[in-house]
Amino acid sequence: MRDLSNNKVRVSAVIPTLNEAANLPHVLPLIPACVDELIIVDGHSTDDTIAVAQALCPDVRIILQSARGKGNALACGFAAASGDIIVMLDADGSTDPREIPAFLATLLAGADFAKGTRFALGGHSADITPLRRAGNAVLNSTVNLLFGSKYTDLCYGYNAFWSHCLDDMHVTCDGFEVETHINVRMALSGHDVREVPSVEHERQFGVSKLNALRDGSRVLRTILRERVRAAAGAPEDDWRPSFQELERSSAGSHLLADWGAPAEPRLLTLAA
Repeated sequence: MRDLSNNKVRVSAVIPTLNEAANLPHVLPLIPACVDELIIVDGHSTDDTIAVAQALCPDVRIILQSARGKGNALACGFAAASGDIIVMLDADGSTDPREIPAFLATLLAGADFAKGTRFALGGHSADITPLRRAGNAVLNSTVNLLFGSKYTDLCYGYNAFWSHCLDDMHVTCDGFEVETHINVRMALSGHDVREVPSVEHERQFGVSKLNALRDGSRVLRTILRERVRAAAGAPEDDWRPSFQELERSSAGSHLLADWGAPAEPRLLTLAA
Protein backbone atom coordinates (compact mmCIF):
# COMPACT_ATOMS: atom_id res chain seq x y z
CA MET A 1 0.00 0.00 0.00
CA ARG A 2 1.50 3.34 -1.02
CA ASP A 3 1.93 6.13 1.52
CA LEU A 4 -0.30 9.10 0.72
CA SER A 5 0.38 10.91 3.98
CA ASN A 6 2.66 13.66 2.72
CA ASN A 7 1.99 13.91 -1.02
CA LYS A 8 5.76 14.02 -1.67
CA VAL A 9 5.73 12.08 -4.89
CA ARG A 10 7.73 12.48 -8.07
CA VAL A 11 5.71 13.19 -11.23
CA SER A 12 6.81 12.40 -14.79
CA ALA A 13 4.99 13.73 -17.86
CA VAL A 14 5.37 11.75 -21.10
CA ILE A 15 4.58 13.51 -24.39
CA PRO A 16 4.95 11.75 -27.77
CA THR A 17 5.90 14.07 -30.66
CA LEU A 18 6.07 13.88 -34.43
CA ASN A 19 6.70 17.19 -36.19
CA GLU A 20 5.15 19.29 -33.42
CA ALA A 21 7.60 22.22 -33.43
CA ALA A 22 4.82 24.76 -34.04
CA ASN A 23 2.63 23.32 -31.27
CA LEU A 24 5.13 22.92 -28.44
CA PRO A 25 5.29 26.66 -27.58
CA HIS A 26 1.56 26.42 -26.83
CA VAL A 27 1.97 23.34 -24.63
CA LEU A 28 5.27 23.16 -22.75
CA PRO A 29 5.04 26.58 -21.03
CA LEU A 30 1.76 25.38 -19.48
CA ILE A 31 3.34 22.36 -17.77
CA PRO A 32 2.73 23.02 -14.05
CA ALA A 33 5.50 23.11 -11.44
CA CYS A 34 4.20 19.88 -9.87
CA VAL A 35 5.77 17.98 -12.80
CA ASP A 36 9.30 16.97 -11.83
CA GLU A 37 10.34 15.24 -15.05
CA LEU A 38 9.30 16.13 -18.60
CA ILE A 39 9.94 13.43 -21.22
CA ILE A 40 9.52 14.12 -24.92
CA VAL A 41 9.45 10.92 -26.98
CA ASP A 42 10.19 11.87 -30.55
CA GLY A 43 9.05 9.73 -33.46
CA HIS A 44 11.67 10.69 -36.05
CA SER A 45 10.51 14.29 -36.55
CA THR A 46 11.80 16.11 -39.62
CA ASP A 47 11.16 19.61 -38.26
CA ASP A 48 12.69 21.42 -35.26
CA THR A 49 10.63 19.59 -32.63
CA ILE A 50 13.64 18.55 -30.54
CA ALA A 51 15.37 21.94 -30.71
CA VAL A 52 12.16 23.76 -29.78
CA ALA A 53 11.52 21.43 -26.83
CA GLN A 54 15.06 21.94 -25.51
CA ALA A 55 14.84 25.71 -25.95
CA LEU A 56 11.56 25.89 -24.07
CA CYS A 57 12.56 23.41 -21.32
CA PRO A 58 16.33 23.01 -20.95
CA ASP A 59 15.85 20.15 -18.47
CA VAL A 60 13.63 18.13 -20.81
CA ARG A 61 14.60 14.52 -21.46
CA ILE A 62 14.54 13.68 -25.16
CA ILE A 63 13.87 10.04 -25.96
CA LEU A 64 14.11 8.71 -29.52
CA GLN A 65 11.56 5.97 -29.93
CA SER A 66 12.75 2.64 -31.21
CA ALA A 67 10.00 2.12 -33.80
CA ARG A 68 7.02 4.14 -35.03
CA GLY A 69 3.55 4.89 -33.72
CA LYS A 70 2.04 6.40 -30.59
CA GLY A 71 1.92 3.10 -28.73
CA ASN A 72 5.63 2.51 -29.12
CA ALA A 73 6.35 6.15 -28.20
CA LEU A 74 4.41 5.85 -24.95
CA ALA A 75 6.06 2.53 -24.11
CA CYS A 76 9.49 4.13 -24.57
CA GLY A 77 8.47 7.06 -22.39
CA PHE A 78 7.06 4.81 -19.68
CA ALA A 79 10.25 2.73 -19.68
CA ALA A 80 12.34 5.88 -19.27
CA ALA A 81 10.18 7.58 -16.63
CA SER A 82 11.47 7.75 -13.05
CA GLY A 83 8.34 9.22 -11.44
CA ASP A 84 6.04 7.66 -8.87
CA ILE A 85 3.21 9.07 -11.02
CA ILE A 86 3.22 9.15 -14.81
CA VAL A 87 1.05 11.55 -16.82
CA MET A 88 0.45 10.94 -20.53
CA LEU A 89 -0.70 13.83 -22.72
CA ASP A 90 -0.47 15.05 -26.32
CA ALA A 91 1.85 17.59 -27.93
CA ASP A 92 -0.65 19.20 -30.30
CA GLY A 93 -2.41 21.44 -27.77
CA SER A 94 -5.56 19.33 -27.58
CA THR A 95 -4.89 18.26 -23.99
CA ASP A 96 -4.37 21.07 -21.47
CA PRO A 97 -1.39 20.61 -19.12
CA ARG A 98 -3.13 22.90 -16.62
CA GLU A 99 -5.49 20.01 -15.86
CA ILE A 100 -2.64 17.87 -14.50
CA PRO A 101 -3.29 18.89 -10.85
CA ALA A 102 -6.84 17.49 -11.11
CA PHE A 103 -5.46 14.13 -12.24
CA LEU A 104 -2.89 14.15 -9.44
CA ALA A 105 -5.56 14.98 -6.87
CA THR A 106 -7.55 11.94 -8.00
CA LEU A 107 -4.51 9.70 -7.57
CA LEU A 108 -3.60 11.17 -4.21
CA ALA A 109 -7.19 10.59 -3.11
CA GLY A 110 -6.66 6.86 -3.55
CA ALA A 111 -7.11 5.99 -7.24
CA ASP A 112 -4.54 3.88 -9.06
CA PHE A 113 -5.42 5.19 -12.51
CA ALA A 114 -6.96 8.59 -13.31
CA LYS A 115 -8.67 8.37 -16.69
CA GLY A 116 -9.52 11.52 -18.61
CA THR A 117 -12.98 11.77 -20.12
CA ARG A 118 -14.51 14.31 -22.46
CA PHE A 119 -18.04 13.03 -21.92
CA ALA A 120 -18.61 13.22 -18.16
CA LEU A 121 -19.97 16.32 -16.44
CA GLY A 122 -17.34 19.02 -16.75
CA GLY A 123 -15.71 17.48 -19.83
CA HIS A 124 -16.00 18.63 -23.43
CA SER A 125 -14.39 18.24 -26.85
CA ALA A 126 -13.92 20.98 -29.41
CA ASP A 127 -11.93 18.65 -31.65
CA ILE A 128 -13.82 15.36 -32.07
CA THR A 129 -15.77 14.83 -35.31
CA PRO A 130 -19.29 13.32 -35.40
CA LEU A 131 -17.88 10.13 -36.97
CA ARG A 132 -15.22 9.74 -34.29
CA ARG A 133 -17.74 10.50 -31.54
CA ALA A 134 -20.12 7.82 -32.82
CA GLY A 135 -17.33 5.29 -33.23
CA ASN A 136 -16.00 6.02 -29.75
CA ALA A 137 -19.47 5.53 -28.28
CA VAL A 138 -19.91 2.12 -29.94
CA LEU A 139 -16.43 0.92 -28.97
CA ASN A 140 -16.84 2.30 -25.46
CA SER A 141 -20.09 0.37 -24.97
CA THR A 142 -18.44 -2.78 -26.31
CA VAL A 143 -15.60 -2.55 -23.79
CA ASN A 144 -18.00 -1.88 -20.91
CA LEU A 145 -20.06 -4.92 -21.90
CA LEU A 146 -17.11 -7.29 -22.40
CA PHE A 147 -14.93 -6.20 -19.50
CA GLY A 148 -17.37 -4.88 -16.91
CA SER A 149 -15.93 -1.37 -16.95
CA LYS A 150 -17.93 1.85 -16.59
CA TYR A 151 -16.00 4.09 -18.93
CA THR A 152 -17.59 7.12 -20.56
CA ASP A 153 -14.72 7.81 -22.99
CA LEU A 154 -12.67 4.89 -24.30
CA CYS A 155 -10.34 6.54 -26.80
CA TYR A 156 -9.11 9.65 -24.97
CA GLY A 157 -5.37 9.72 -24.31
CA TYR A 158 -5.11 12.03 -21.30
CA ASN A 159 -4.42 9.81 -18.30
CA ALA A 160 -2.28 9.67 -15.16
CA PHE A 161 -1.36 6.67 -13.05
CA TRP A 162 0.90 5.34 -10.33
CA SER A 163 3.94 3.65 -11.83
CA HIS A 164 2.99 0.27 -10.33
CA CYS A 165 0.20 0.12 -12.95
CA LEU A 166 2.88 -0.54 -15.58
CA ASP A 167 3.12 -4.10 -14.27
CA ASP A 168 -0.41 -4.75 -15.61
CA MET A 169 -0.40 -2.30 -18.53
CA HIS A 170 2.28 -3.94 -20.69
CA VAL A 171 2.10 -1.54 -23.65
CA THR A 172 3.11 -3.68 -26.62
CA CYS A 173 0.96 -2.14 -29.36
CA ASP A 174 2.20 0.46 -31.84
CA GLY A 175 -0.55 2.82 -32.93
CA PHE A 176 -3.48 4.94 -31.76
CA GLU A 177 -5.14 1.83 -30.35
CA VAL A 178 -2.83 2.27 -27.37
CA GLU A 179 -5.45 4.13 -25.31
CA THR A 180 -7.87 1.21 -25.68
CA HIS A 181 -5.09 -1.27 -24.90
CA ILE A 182 -4.30 0.60 -21.68
CA ASN A 183 -7.91 1.15 -20.63
CA VAL A 184 -8.90 -2.48 -21.19
CA ARG A 185 -5.93 -3.77 -19.24
CA MET A 186 -6.67 -1.40 -16.39
CA ALA A 187 -10.26 -2.67 -16.34
CA LEU A 188 -8.97 -6.24 -16.16
CA SER A 189 -6.33 -5.48 -13.54
CA GLY A 190 -8.69 -4.74 -10.67
CA HIS A 191 -7.00 -1.39 -10.03
CA ASP A 192 -9.06 1.53 -8.78
CA VAL A 193 -9.85 3.49 -11.96
CA ARG A 194 -11.54 6.87 -11.60
CA GLU A 195 -12.53 9.23 -14.39
CA VAL A 196 -11.47 12.87 -14.48
CA PRO A 197 -13.47 15.36 -16.60
CA SER A 198 -11.26 16.96 -19.24
CA VAL A 199 -11.70 19.54 -22.00
CA GLU A 200 -10.19 18.59 -25.35
CA HIS A 201 -9.19 21.59 -27.47
CA GLU A 202 -8.61 21.83 -31.20
CA ARG A 203 -5.00 21.14 -32.13
CA GLN A 204 -3.05 24.36 -32.61
CA PHE A 205 -1.27 23.62 -35.89
CA GLY A 206 -1.00 20.80 -38.38
CA VAL A 207 -3.32 17.94 -39.24
CA SER A 208 -4.27 15.08 -36.97
CA LYS A 209 -2.47 11.84 -37.74
CA LEU A 210 -5.49 9.81 -36.61
CA ASN A 211 -7.59 8.11 -39.29
CA ALA A 212 -11.08 7.31 -37.99
CA LEU A 213 -11.74 4.18 -40.08
CA ARG A 214 -8.24 2.70 -40.04
CA ASP A 215 -7.58 3.38 -36.36
CA GLY A 216 -11.15 2.47 -35.39
CA SER A 217 -10.65 -0.97 -36.91
CA ARG A 218 -7.37 -1.34 -35.02
CA VAL A 219 -9.17 -0.42 -31.79
CA LEU A 220 -11.83 -3.08 -32.47
CA ARG A 221 -9.17 -5.70 -33.14
CA THR A 222 -7.45 -4.70 -29.90
CA ILE A 223 -10.69 -5.17 -27.95
CA LEU A 224 -11.25 -8.63 -29.42
CA ARG A 225 -7.62 -9.64 -28.92
CA GLU A 226 -7.70 -8.57 -25.28
CA ARG A 227 -10.92 -10.51 -24.75
CA VAL A 228 -9.31 -13.68 -26.11
CA ARG A 229 -6.10 -13.06 -24.16
CA ALA A 230 -8.00 -12.57 -20.90
CA ALA A 231 -10.07 -15.72 -21.44
CA ALA A 232 -6.98 -17.77 -22.21
CA GLY A 233 -4.92 -16.36 -19.38
CA ALA A 234 -2.09 -15.75 -21.84
CA PRO A 235 1.30 -14.87 -20.33
CA GLU A 236 2.66 -11.37 -20.82
CA ASP A 237 5.62 -10.58 -23.05
CA ASP A 238 8.26 -8.13 -21.88
CA TRP A 239 6.89 -4.71 -22.81
CA ARG A 240 9.98 -2.55 -22.26
CA PRO A 241 11.30 -1.41 -25.65
CA SER A 242 14.81 -0.24 -26.48
CA PHE A 243 15.24 3.50 -26.91
CA GLN A 244 17.90 6.18 -27.27
CA GLU A 245 18.23 9.32 -25.17
CA LEU A 246 19.76 12.64 -26.21
CA GLU A 247 21.68 15.03 -24.02
CA ARG A 248 21.59 18.78 -24.51
CA SER A 249 24.99 20.43 -24.89
CA SER A 250 26.33 23.79 -26.03
CA ALA A 251 27.07 22.17 -29.39
CA GLY A 252 23.55 20.84 -29.71
CA SER A 253 21.99 17.45 -29.14
CA HIS A 254 24.02 14.28 -29.17
CA LEU A 255 23.38 10.68 -28.26
CA LEU A 256 23.70 10.10 -24.55
CA ALA A 257 22.89 6.40 -24.45
CA ASP A 258 21.20 3.52 -26.21
CA TRP A 259 19.45 1.73 -23.38
CA GLY A 260 18.55 -1.41 -25.35
CA ALA A 261 15.48 -2.58 -23.41
CA PRO A 262 16.85 -2.18 -19.86
CA ALA A 263 15.39 -4.52 -17.28
CA GLU A 264 15.27 -1.78 -14.63
CA PRO A 265 15.01 1.55 -16.47
CA ARG A 266 14.05 3.42 -13.31
CA LEU A 267 17.57 2.87 -11.94
CA LEU A 268 19.32 4.51 -14.88
CA THR A 269 20.82 7.93 -14.28
CA LEU A 270 22.13 10.51 -16.71
CA ALA A 271 25.86 10.94 -17.13
CA ALA A 272 27.28 14.16 -15.77
